[in-house]
Amino acid sequence: MNSDILQHYTVLVEFLGKALGPDYEVVLHDLSSKDFAIAAIANGHISGRKVGGPLTDAALRMLSSRAYETDDFLSNYRGIAPNGHVLRSSTMFIRDEEDHPMGLLCINFDDWRYKELTEKLLSIIHPESYLDQHPAYTQPLMQKTEETSAPQENTAAPITENFSMDIPALMQKIFDDATASLETPVDRLNQFERREIVEQLNEQGLFQLKGAVSFVARKFSCSNATIYRYLSEISA
Repeated sequence: MNSDILQHYTVLVEFLGKALGPDYEVVLHDLSSKDFAIAAIANGHISGRKVGGPLTDAALRMLSSRAYETDDFLSNYRGIAPNGHVLRSSTMFIRDEEDHPMGLLCINFDDWRYKELTEKLLSIIHPESYLDQHPAYTQPLMQKTEETSAPQENTAAPITENFSMDIPALMQKIFDDATASLETPVDRLNQFERREIVEQLNEQGLFQLKGAVSFVARKFSCSNATIYRYLSEISA
């Protein structure tokens, strides 16, 4: 039954990709598949991903925090493509008959072409010397003060999404983010420091990925059993 439902979304991915145009990447993730792989994608040139690719770090956090229990979707958060382009990203949760998440429908908008057009238009309207003296002219005009801005959806916790091409790269990115501020080499941390990092990694959804326990154990130069013990203590 679930596969039939997702099949309909596969057609929707193709439709949205063609209807919205090449600046919109549309992605369907099958949460019943290995590593929640991409089941369908349109305009994959935006992130460089293909069918079979892994979930993003942001999507893993959404699942780990059970965001689907309170929201039908999360919209207009920040994504960063491998080429450095900043994307406007949104994710909708697809649920089964028992209200469990079975898929994710994601849309990533790349406005890079429009920024280039804006810069060209400004260079035609104003002398270069003027633009150099007033850099705010070339900055987005979307930002408003807290007093004047309209209420935004999902502003409780800012989200930044990164796109990995495969599972090892995704696990490495999540691990690097969690250990970036450490002054001690990760293989020399004491058990309390390691447990704290494992708790952070768990919150980021890392251990939902197959092979994550062995990956972290290798990083810490400890046994798989040690990581499982930390996870057991965290969930107790």
